[in-house]
Order: sequence, then C-alpha cells, then structure tokens
Amino acid sequence: MKALITGSEGFVGKSLKAELINNGYEVIGIDIISQNPKERIDLLNSHEINDVIASYKPDAIFHLAGVSTIPQSWDNPQGTIALNTIAAVNIFEAVKNHSPNSKILVVGSSVQYGNLGERGKLVSEEERTIPTNPYAVSKNAQEEMAKLYVQEYGLHICMTRSFNHAGAGQRESFALSSFAANIVRIEKGLQKSIRVGNLDNRRDFTHVKDVARAYRLIIEKGQSGEIYNVGSGTTYNIGDILRKMIEKSTCDIVVEQDGKARESKSEMPVLCCNNEKLKSDTGWEPEHSMSEIIDEVLEYYRKTIV
Repeated sequence: MKALITGSEGFVGKSLKAELINNGYEVIGIDIISQNPKERIDLLNSHEINDVIASYKPDAIFHLAGVSTIPQSWDNPQGTIALNTIAAVNIFEAVKNHSPNSKILVVGSSVQYGNLGERGKLVSEEERTIPTNPYAVSKNAQEEMAKLYVQEYGLHICMTRSFNHAGAGQRESFALSSFAANIVRIEKGLQKSIRVGNLDNRRDFTHVKDVARAYRLIIEKGQSGEIYNVGSGTTYNIGDILRKMIEKSTCDIVVEQDGKARESKSEMPVLCCNNEKLKSDTGWEPEHSMSEIIDEVLEYYRKTIV
C-alpha cells in the first residue's frame, strides 16, 4: 500500500508516518516546511498537487495539513479558509483527474460542534455542527466539499471530527504542552510560576499514537462518505490534569490565575466523544492512558528545554 501524508512534518503527521510504516505501508510525506525540496509542496498550488498525485497514484491519502488552532484562525481568517478548505478541494480535484481509486481521509475537529453546554457530555456524529470561529467554519466547509465529491464523482473519502489529542512533541500553544513546558522551566530555575486561564472545562484527550492508529483503520475499514468522531470517550478536568502534572514535578510549583483570562462565549464547558461508530466500523480502541501522556510530555520538555 502506498500512502501520501499531507502535513507530514506536523505533530500528528510524524506519528502517523511511524504507524503506517510499522504496518507495511510505503509512505511519502509532503509539507510546506519540509527540508527536502521534493516534499516541499504548496497545496494551494493546484499544479504542484496534481503532479504529486499523478506521479505517485497513492492507495491512501491522509490529509492533515492546515491551520490547526482557533487563535491562528482569528488572526488570519482568509488564510485559514484557504489552507483548510481550498487545499482539500485541490486534492479532491487531483484525485478525481489522476487517481480516482485513491482512498482519502480528511481531518476535521470537534470544535465544529460549537458550544453544546452540558449536551457536550457525549457527542455523536449526528449532532448538528454550529461553528463559532473561522477554524471551525473552515473545517465544516472542507467536510461539505468532501461529501460533494463523494456524491458527484464517487470518490472514496472518509472524514473525522477529531477531539483533543496530546503527546510528546506537540506545540506549546496546546494546553498540556504549555503546562508541561512551564513546569519544566520552573524546575530548571528559568521562571518562578505558571500562569493559567480557565481550568474548569472538561475535555476528551487521546494519545497521538491512538489517533494515528484510528486514522489508519478508518482508511482501511471506514465507509466512504462517513464522518467518524475520533476520541477516547473519557473527559478530564483541565485543572485535574495540571494538578497531576504538578504531582510529578521535582519542585514546588506556584500557579497564578491570569486575571485577564476570561471565558469566551463560544468556549465549551464539556466536550466528550461518542466513539461507538469508530469502534463498530474499525475495531479501534484507545490503548494509551492520560498518565502515559503526562509522563511523555513532561519527559519531552525535560529533554528539550535547556
């Protein structure tokens, strides 16, 4: 099996590449930030992605590239729509014209569901999406275009709405990495305290390796045109996660509440994944615990922060 990963240099992309290679795939990665000129492909350039698809004709395409955070999307809504929607359409067109038997996975986000209040305790794919930021809007648009190419051209496309995931190597702009990095800086005497915002929210976290395995199984066993929630099915209080990290610290950690932090009207108090469809269609089960995530993230920053 030949697989193409877009955004291969990203956090999930690296884990997915390892997952695929370990399961016998021949993998090519493309990423605008790649150090290899042959892999440095601009997905907004339709000619470049056409050439890749036409020459490689992959059995599977994992489309991970794009803007990945809500703050980025507010800073650059135009770029977010382009990278998260138009790039996907460029891939669909290239596959339609040059490799119509390729299976495609496009990655969406749980933030597409919007603020469900307490209904967010267990969210299924049947829940109506109510996007409340440019990132969520762009992922909704990507999803609708994917459905269109399935219906009109018969392409094999599966979609995800992926919930929070974490692990070693994730950027500090994400909560668990931010906590860990700041704790390690305190341990090393580089700062005195950690400043935090709202810690009351509950989120569904999955180890990045489990997410990568879910993506592989969806390509292999998922039904074309279907949307799959990807998440552990367990929620964790953000404050509790921070406390568990502090318990594993080698020194006393001072936590300061950021007085400027305020809860957004669109911020979800709880969001938990109903993953029964993913389990039923693919046999996937999460294998890694929150304790493993915490240990790995702390160890990663202890090795990388000097």
